[in-house]
Amino acid sequence: MDLSLTARAEGGRTVIEVAGEIDVYTAPKLREKIAALVEEGVYDLVIDLERVEFLDSTGLGVLVGGLKRVRTHDGSLSLVCTQERLLKIFRITGLTKVFDIHPDVASAI
Repeated sequence: MDLSLTARAEGGRTVIEVAGEIDVYTAPKLREKIAALVEEGVYDLVIDLERVEFLDSTGLGVLVGGLKRVRTHDGSLSLVCTQERLLKIFRITGLTKVFDIHPDVASAI
């Protein structure tokens, strides 16, 4: 399965809607999108994972890298996720302490 990315401005932040699988093959596409936004001066991101069907360690690495990238510009990166199978990955890896994880885009903004 491929990865679909859509970015839009909302409430002073940029929301990246992600759909599909974030794995070793598709994660570079997400990394490039985050890098391009930061280069454009966008430092406050919300990544909507509601339509993500699979997330592996490469995908987690891209999210952590994105967080580090925006923080160097005093920015923020929040996640939107209600899927238990993805939330379990964040809990097991301890990333619930690193990321602000919200139930919907409105609360993330």
